[in-house]
Amino acid sequence: MDLLTLSRIQFGLTIGFHYIFPPLSVGLGLLLVFMEGLYLKTKNPLYHQMTRFWVKVFGLIFVLGVATGIVMEFQFGTNWSTYSRFVGDVFGSALAAEGIFAFFLESGFLAILLFGWDKVSPRIHFLSTILVCAGAHFSAVWIVVANSWQQTPAGHHLVGQAPNIRAEIVDFWQLVFNPSSIDRIWHVYMGAWQAGAFFVLSVSAFYILRNKHIEFAKASIRIALLVAAAASVLQLVSGHSSAVGVAENQPAKMAAYEAHYNTGPADLYLFGWVNDDQEKVQFGVKLPGMLSFLIYGDSQKPVTGLREFKPEDRPPVNIIFQSYHAMVAIGVGLILLAWLGLFLWWRNKLFNLRWLLWVFVFSVIGPQLANQLGWISAEVGRQPWIVYNLLRTSDGLSRVVTSGQVLTSIILFSLIYLLLLILFIYLLNDKIQHGPAAEDLDTARHRA
Repeated sequence: MDLLTLSRIQFGLTIGFHYIFPPLSVGLGLLLVFMEGLYLKTKNPLYHQMTRFWVKVFGLIFVLGVATGIVMEFQFGTNWSTYSRFVGDVFGSALAAEGIFAFFLESGFLAILLFGWDKVSPRIHFLSTILVCAGAHFSAVWIVVANSWQQTPAGHHLVGQAPNIRAEIVDFWQLVFNPSSIDRIWHVYMGAWQAGAFFVLSVSAFYILRNKHIEFAKASIRIALLVAAAASVLQLVSGHSSAVGVAENQPAKMAAYEAHYNTGPADLYLFGWVNDDQEKVQFGVKLPGMLSFLIYGDSQKPVTGLREFKPEDRPPVNIIFQSYHAMVAIGVGLILLAWLGLFLWWRNKLFNLRWLLWVFVFSVIGPQLANQLGWISAEVGRQPWIVYNLLRTSDGLSRVVTSGQVLTSIILFSLIYLLLLILFIYLLNDKIQHGPAAEDLDTARHRA
């Protein structure tokens, strides 16, 4: 393989593995706020026990997220030095804000969250839980802002001449509120909330099926179901808003999402296989005019087609088409699953349906797959641009790195990440097998 392909595979590998953990941190952080808030309000010891158990899991996820995220920063300098020079002045402010206002907040109060149970008052501990949750959410804001600037650059001007041309900020708030940032932030949040909620649902359903920690599991499921049901519907809303923005700001990407080649009224495919050479969808099922209707409210409104762009300026269509439609399908499935569980819980039938509890056990995979597929759709859909309409991906490479060096690093990273994944699964399984500590329930009863 050539240097460009290998470098993209390497970055895709590292960011894909890293992105398992931040959504869980954001989503689980929100659930911890609800759990501990319920304890302070009701004084029910069960919520204290619940919070302490999930805090331990949160700590494990946080550590893996930090460890896997560091690698990506080094790749900017080693594999993508031209890109780093081009975006350095822009990304520097956003990533500095992430470190100062988000990571330090989250990591600083994490110590109180993990170890401050008997050292600070319950209200101070709850405040630390809120601040850790806020830090995780703020961190997502600045990372998404930086990435969104690559999708829809704003608030900058170009200085210098090729090959040393670079972007400089002229309006920081235009950078922050670039045309795609708000929609993408909310879309990422909803995916993260779903990841956390279905993670709690999975573990809790497993406990019920094994007839262990029954009251703990039922209470956890009730909280997680409410979050999952709300987030899944809001995800649909944010996804629609984001897609409308893509149609306006990145028409080639939107055309690729639906393999729409000729400018005109656009259909919405449920599934299919794109033959890019023949510029058509094979074995597809479509809703005529529905894409135009969803974007413009008019099924006859024309949507820009891929033929409006030079072949070298088009993204690879089939991989985007498949990842985008798989993401949407999983999202719809999660909506149905969450609301079915909520309805059956309301009818007092949920905990007697073992088949549905088994579905909940494996449902943890759904948000993770949808999050990964969403990033693939967004990032591959931006191609061939690493910064949309400003810098091509092929021009952002480091010229002194060889293909052999990148291939070697991919192999080594794969081995390290495999070991980290095994370690994570082992430690997580150990915590799940031990379950919530009985002494945490006794301590809470004593305090109450």
